[in-house]
Amino acid sequence: MTSYQLNGRKALVTGGARGLGAGMAEALAAAGAAVLIGDVLEEEGKQTAQALRDSGATAEFVPLDVTDDDSWASAVNTAVDAIGGLDILVNNAGIEITSLITELDPADVRRMLDVNVLGTALGMKHGLRAMRPGGAAGNGGSIISVASVAATIAFPGISVYSATKSAIDRLTRVAAAESGKLGYGVRVNCIYPGLTPTAMGNQLAVDCAELGLFPSPEAAAGAVVELTPLGRLGQVDDMADAVVFLASDASKFITGAGLPVDGGMGM
Repeated sequence: MTSYQLNGRKALVTGGARGLGAGMAEALAAAGAAVLIGDVLEEEGKQTAQALRDSGATAEFVPLDVTDDDSWASAVNTAVDAIGGLDILVNNAGIEITSLITELDPADVRRMLDVNVLGTALGMKHGLRAMRPGGAAGNGGSIISVASVAATIAFPGISVYSATKSAIDRLTRVAAAESGKLGYGVRVNCIYPGLTPTAMGNQLAVDCAELGLFPSPEAAAGAVVELTPLGRLGQVDDMADAVVFLASDASKFITGAGLPVDGGMGM
């Protein structure tokens, strides 16, 4: 049976300072990977990296603004220098700004497009460049981007967020096709997480209630549970385990795929 172990692998996790990203970084480290956490939240990112080191893992932090091309180039260089290479990239960084369509703020729309779509596209750009033959790392690898169940369902209040996560699905499939056709040796996949009670997930429930879509945050979360065949919200380790699977050789013949990790909500 193929191993889920990642011994000797080097991973960069964007948005890894807290929430889903921190959980993914922890799971990758537990599977044996050296981890570089990239985030705009420097103090929290350094604390997360230190916690991983305290557990015996190899972990470092790098400041990373995923919307900035030069910041990505610097982060990839840091990965090569600080953890010895790059063969796993997790495009996790993202933001969600809740709004009814009738009340959309163009500045909020542009911010979500910048972070969620441009940030993921630049990650794929620099990840593929580094991992392909002749790149700074040059040993192939796996790119895993975080889309959302919002890409597969219609849930009120998150129109633009849903659109950006749908874009990540399309980016994933095109990047996988290009990587395969050009012989890069990089698999490119994404996951569709269900609602998870992180800071972002909890804020979404609060926002939906404030918009009048649900009578309370608890009712908003309850509506998600009702739509979920497994009858619960997602947990950070549910998403992190899926990332480890897609990073490992257990998924060695999987590319261009979107893996639902949503308890069946999006089926």
